[in-house]
Amino acid sequence: MFLSRCLKLASPLLLVLTAASGETTAPSYTADGSLVVPADYREWIFLSSGLDMSYSEKPGMQDHSMFDNVFVNPEAWRAFKATGHWPDKTVFAMENRGADSHGSINKRGHYQTEDLMGMEFHVRDTARFKGGWGFFAVDDTGPAKLLPTSASCYSCHQEHGALDTTFTQFYPTAKTIAAKAGSLLGDR
Repeated sequence: MFLSRCLKLASPLLLVLTAASGETTAPSYTADGSLVVPADYREWIFLSSGLDMSYSEKPGMQDHSMFDNVFVNPEAWRAFKATGHWPDKTVFAMENRGADSHGSINKRGHYQTEDLMGMEFHVRDTARFKGGWGFFAVDDTGPAKLLPTSASCYSCHQEHGALDTTFTQFYPTAKTIAAKAGSLLGDR
C-alpha cells in the first residue's frame, strides 16, 4: 500500500521535473521489444563503481579484474531524491570495463581500461513488464535484448535488492537518501 502510494506520487513529480529540465531519458524500445541503448548514458548520474564484484561464492574471473560502473537516468534520480523510491521509467545502465594495474606511471592499484566487456540495463516500466522491472543485456553494439524472467537476475534482485528490487545498498549516496526516506530494506 505504502509503495503504491509513493509510486503514484513519484510519477507526476517525475513528469514535472522532466518538463522543467527539458530532457527525457525514458526507455525506448525497438519493434521486437529490445531496449535502444542510450547513446549518452555516460552523461547520466554516476551511482557507483565496483571492482570484481560477484554474487557467487565461486571465483569467476581468475585471469583478469573488472569494474562495474552504474549510471541512472537524470529524471529518475531527481524523483528518487524527492521520494526515496525509483520511479517508473527508471533506467539503470551498468557497464563492465576491464581493469589493469600496469600502465603509464601506475605502481599500485587498479584503473579502468577502455575495454568495454559488457553492458546491462535494469529498467522500470510497469506497463511493459510483469513485476514492473525488466533486465536487458547488450550482445554487441545493437539494441539490448530483454532477458527472460527465468534469468537469475530477476529472482536475485527480488531477494537481495534493498529498494524496489535494486541494489541501492551498493550506491552510497542513494543508500543515504533511501535510509532517510525510510524506504531502504536494509543491507540485504
